[in-house]
Amino acid sequence: MSFPKDFIWGAASAAYQVEGAYNEDGKGMGIWDALSDGHVKRGETGNVACDHYHRYKEDIALMKEMGLKAYRFSVSWPRIMPREGEVNEAGIRFYQDVTAELIRSGIKPMCTLFHWNLPMWVYEKGGWECEKTADYFADYVKVVVEALSDQISDWFVLNEPACFIGHGYITGMQAPFLNMNEHPEQIPERTAFLSKNVLLAHGKAVEAIRKYAKTPPVVGIAMNGILIEPVGDSPEALDQAREIMFSYDRLYAGLSWWLDPILTDRIPEGIRRLLTEEEAEIIRQPLDFIGYNCYNTDNYGYGAGKVEDEYPGMPRNSMGWPITPGGLYWASRFLYERYGLPVMITENGMPNLDFVMSDGRVHDPQRIEYMKAYLTGLEKAIDEGVPVLGYLYWSIMDNFEWSEGYDPRFGLIYIDYRTQERVRKDSSYWYEEVIRNNRLPE
Repeated sequence: MSFPKDFIWGAASAAYQVEGAYNEDGKGMGIWDALSDGHVKRGETGNVACDHYHRYKEDIALMKEMGLKAYRFSVSWPRIMPREGEVNEAGIRFYQDVTAELIRSGIKPMCTLFHWNLPMWVYEKGGWECEKTADYFADYVKVVVEALSDQISDWFVLNEPACFIGHGYITGMQAPFLNMNEHPEQIPERTAFLSKNVLLAHGKAVEAIRKYAKTPPVVGIAMNGILIEPVGDSPEALDQAREIMFSYDRLYAGLSWWLDPILTDRIPEGIRRLLTEEEAEIIRQPLDFIGYNCYNTDNYGYGAGKVEDEYPGMPRNSMGWPITPGGLYWASRFLYERYGLPVMITENGMPNLDFVMSDGRVHDPQRIEYMKAYLTGLEKAIDEGVPVLGYLYWSIMDNFEWSEGYDPRFGLIYIDYRTQERVRKDSSYWYEEVIRNNRLPE
C-alpha cells in the first residue's frame, strides 16, 4: 500500500549536535558547552560538530537531492538569548536564513524550541529547579516565534523531557550531569518538582506560540518514554502492556507522567500536590499532535513478559539497543488510543558501524533493513486507521551524540569530522526512493 498522499517524509537534527560555532556571532554558553568536560567519551565536544552553522546550504542541498519533504531542526536558546534580557540578532538571522533556504528548496521547516542545551545564565539561576525558568522559556519562545513564524507553522515545544530531566538531574548521564544515586529516597519528590517546572514551561510556551504566531500554528511535543509491546495478541496481553506503559510508577520515564497533565485531567499525585488549579490549566494547553521518538520497545526488565528471551547474538545496533520492529506500530496505536490525537514519528533510526569503503561509498544495509522493518509496522498502524502525520528519520547526518561523543553514527549522511566532507549513505538513496514513490519497496 501507499502512505497517505500528504504524508510528511523528513529527517531531524538538534542544534548542539550539528551546528558547531559554539562561541561565534554572539552565541552564549549553554550547559553542554560549559559543563561537558569529563562527561563525554574521549573528551569530545560539540564545539565544531558538523559545522552546520557554516555549511547549512550544502546540507540543505543534500536534503533536497534526497527529496525530503520536511526538516525538523532545533533552535539554540543560548544562540538567541546569550544573556538574560538580551536578544542576539545574529542568531535570529541564522535561523531565518536556514528557514529561507529550506523553503527555497521545497522543504517544510519544522522547529523544535528546546533540545537540551539550556543557557548557562538560566542554569546559574537554578535551571529546571527554578520556578522562574518557565517564564524565561516563554520569553525566549516569543522572540523565536515573532522572528520565524511568518515562514514556520510547525512547532515542537520540548524534545524528550524524560531525558533532559531524568538523565540531566537524576542519573547524571547528560548535562548538567547531576546525580541522585546517593539519595534515591529523594528522587520521587525531586522528579515531581522538576517536572512541574518543565510542564509549566511547556504550557506557557504553547500560549506564546498561539498568541504571537503570524501564521496559524501547528503545535506538538517530541516525546520519548517507556514503550511496551504486548506479549501475544490477547486482550489481556494488550491491557497488561498498556498498564505498564502508562503507569506513573516509572516517574519521568513514563509517557503518561508528562502527557496526562498536558492532555487530560489526570495528573500524577506527586505533581498534583505542587500545582495550583491555575497552574494546572496553564499546563493543559491543547496540542495538535503528539510527536514520539522511537528506537525500540522496552519490554526487557519491565515485568511485561518478553517478546522473546534475550539471547546471544540478538539483533542490536552499535550502541547495544535491541532492534524491535514492532515499535512504531505499538507506539502510534497506543498513543492514539489513549489521547485521540494524530501522531508524528519525530525520531526513529539506528547507529551503525559506518565508514567509507574502498569504492568511496558508505554501505549500510543494516540501516535500510531497520527502516524497512519499522516502517512496515507504521504502515500497518495507518492501515488500521491510526492518523500518522509523518516520519522524521533521526538523523539527517552523523553528529555529536551527547555523552557518547562521535562514535555512534545515526545519519543518512556520513560526516568525516576531520575534513567535514559529506557522503550520502546507501540508506539515503533507499529513503529517497521511498519518498519519491510514497511507499516501501517490494
